[in-house]
Amino acid sequence: MAQHLDTLKEIVSSFSAAYVKTPTKLKILDAFSACALATAVLQFVYAKLVGTFPFNAFLAGFFCCVGTFVLTLSLRMKVSEYSGKPAAAKEFGGYALAMLTLFIAAVNYIG
Repeated sequence: MAQHLDTLKEIVSSFSAAYVKTPTKLKILDAFSACALATAVLQFVYAKLVGTFPFNAFLAGFFCCVGTFVLTLSLRMKVSEYSGKPAAAKEFGGYALAMLTLFIAAVNYIG
């Protein structure tokens, strides 16, 4: 058991040392992704505890948070791949269009 804890500590320390070198823009995308995922988890827990009376509203909100999380991770992968090249702006345009489509679909689903 102690060997597993040492291995876990080594993994965490190497990850934190590598993450310090990550550009600030990618860290902002990571924080936004974490916020979207935390919101989805909170909505799910609330639905389990209280109930899902307007079920379509719950689904729209939950899928909107999960969709935002997935699309932001996709943007992060593309931006880190290009790392400051002009193609990163093109990727952000695609991200903005996908987010707009996601939100329009969620609003239409609510009714």
